[in-house]
Amino acid sequence: MSAPLATLDRRGFILAQTRLLPVPHASEISLHVAEEATELWQKTEDELAVIGLPPPFWAFAWAGGQALARHLLDHPGIVRGKRVLDFASGSGLVAIAAAKAGAAHVQACDIDAFAAEAIVLNAEANGVSVTATLQDLIGRDDGWELICAGDVCYERAMAESVVGWLSGLVARGAEVLIGDPGRSYLPRERLQELATYKVPVTRSLEDAEIKKSTVWRLGIA
Repeated sequence: MSAPLATLDRRGFILAQTRLLPVPHASEISLHVAEEATELWQKTEDELAVIGLPPPFWAFAWAGGQALARHLLDHPGIVRGKRVLDFASGSGLVAIAAAKAGAAHVQACDIDAFAAEAIVLNAEANGVSVTATLQDLIGRDDGWELICAGDVCYERAMAESVVGWLSGLVARGAEVLIGDPGRSYLPRERLQELATYKVPVTRSLEDAEIKKSTVWRLGIA
């Protein structure tokens, strides 16, 4: 029988099922990631899905996030001294990159409790301060100056909801950067291309070993 949600040892599960490894396209950062993607995916489905937890998106460095992280590390002026939100953060990769690049305060949010724990572990491993928020922040405005979102346009409903919310933040003066490897529901007509990277990814989860991933700036509708 699965343990009740409140008593799950998320930190222990993450440490047992992952290894701390450098991110392929942002090797300044190391993350607790799954070495065998399909094995961990199956394990979470078998052992954790029964209590309603999502798949382990937190255990991988996704292409859009890697592109965003690389861009922030290479262009620290984008984040230096700013209040930054890494939306749907997963592993915390982009948040950690923002902190390393000199952001004044970095918040990383996700709706998966395992992701929130992974963000804390990964921030600790990289010696940076990141506030992990276990909450859906769509519709909120806490005064962030820069909002980063990696790989958020793979489902129509989610993409429309997220982009609608982010557009409102842009309208009041925030900057929004989206990292994306060509997901189906990316609103290209609203975006300005900033940089493109060839990002190594997990072949068992993607359709290639290298994904061309672009960092975009969201404009006003």
